Amino acid sequence: MYRLIYKSRCVESIDWEMIREILRVSEKNNEANAITGALLASRTHFLQVLEGEFEVINQTFFNIAKDSRHSELQLISFGPVESRLFAHWGMKGIGAFDFNTDLAQELMKKYGEEGGSVRFPSEEWKALALIHEVEMMEES
Repeated sequence: MYRLIYKSRCVESIDWEMIREILRVSEKNNEANAITGALLASRTHFLQVLEGEFEVINQTFFNIAKDSRHSELQLISFGPVESRLFAHWGMKGIGAFDFNTDLAQELMKKYGEEGGSVRFPSEEWKALALIHEVEMMEES
């Protein structure tokens, strides 16, 4: 089992229509390839976690790298893990641009600001912490 985390800048403004389209394609492909994960998006950036077997995660990342929507693609981590963190998600989509003002300010204070939204971390543990924190906030 492997986990890959990357972030990238989107060449156009991200909205729910774009996220829904990405999720529609991802969920179909991910189910066929036993990939799980999460996609966090601000208006300008993506932060994604993919989990699965090495070959399919590697190929999926190559496909993402060729996607014309991405620029400034940065691999944060790619390595073996004992278990999935996102086993219950074929691909969970989270729009960081939908946060209320207080939540957005709290996250920007903790993680930094970029383009008027929360800055997506370049360290594995911070990226996972941000996704976990956002997931907890969505549930409450």
